[in-house]
Amino acid sequence: MENLPSLLDNCATGGCGAKIGPGELAGILSGLQGSDKNLIVGPGSRDDAAVYRIDDKRSLISTIDFFPPMVDDAKSFGRIAAANAISDVYAMGGTPLFALNIVCFPQTMDPGVMRDIMEGGAEKCSEAGVSVAGGHSIYDKEIKYGLCVTGIAETDGIYRNNTPRKSDKLILTKPLGTGIILAAQRAGAARQTEVAEAVSGMERLNKYAAEKLARYDIGACTDVTGFGLLIHLLEMTAENVTAEVYCADLPFFPAAREYAEEYLLTAAGQRNRNFAGSRADTDGLPFWMQELLFDPQTSGGLLIAVDPGQAEALLEDIRRDDPLAAIIGCIGRRREKEIIFG
Repeated sequence: MENLPSLLDNCATGGCGAKIGPGELAGILSGLQGSDKNLIVGPGSRDDAAVYRIDDKRSLISTIDFFPPMVDDAKSFGRIAAANAISDVYAMGGTPLFALNIVCFPQTMDPGVMRDIMEGGAEKCSEAGVSVAGGHSIYDKEIKYGLCVTGIAETDGIYRNNTPRKSDKLILTKPLGTGIILAAQRAGAARQTEVAEAVSGMERLNKYAAEKLARYDIGACTDVTGFGLLIHLLEMTAENVTAEVYCADLPFFPAAREYAEEYLLTAAGQRNRNFAGSRADTDGLPFWMQELLFDPQTSGGLLIAVDPGQAEALLEDIRRDDPLAAIIGCIGRRREKEIIFG
């Protein structure tokens, strides 16, 4: 495949940074909630996936996620996109069962590239125990790839993203900063060792952290993706409680701080900042820290609210497979701001 166009050549943005902004999206989705009594979680929610009750005990979990490339290696792009899509099922407390490929691909590109992308996705599906059952493909000017994933869960064991309890501790399972590092890569300013570290994190399944949760008292769970940590945390507080973030304990890629200080940033991060408005006052924080908090993550970690008496034990359990996981905050009574910083 000599002299082929780069995966990134025709992409203005990539990964979860391509998501429509949370404010605009909220207006589009307003009033679209379905009326089916078995649709437990639908379009009226800002949760990670749809949930449909199928009998007295079980529910199906359904999610779809796709985006343009954020890396130039086709198989790596496929692995990241698949890990990102499957993550929504883990965030809801479910077990993923099968997936359908979604592919947009330029007619002018070598079809071998498309095959490599799907092979990368299939690798992650296999690791997750997910069967690839088919899919849909169309020609497009820009490459896009992802999955529609179906999972299953005990209905009583489904996690919501907006049900934390006062005093719950917050655990984040992956470091922040992938969006900033990818922005630096696009600008030709990123060192390849640091890009490789970020890519490895994005390729990692949230399966291993999610498998630990069933043994603990979980109040809420979500995964951190294109809306960045703070917007996903605002979805969690749901104007009912206040979250305190322990800034000193946030896990992040060290290079992301360096690049943020050099203003190698993302448009999606600015959209996230605009949406947060005054609900989370970050003015007292260093600029680089603010950018980490708003940075759009692609295939980011799980954000878990857990009983405070079990937080340390859960963290120790998660760190056996995800050593950079950390307790990053707690939930408290509602204050003037939905998010405060300690």
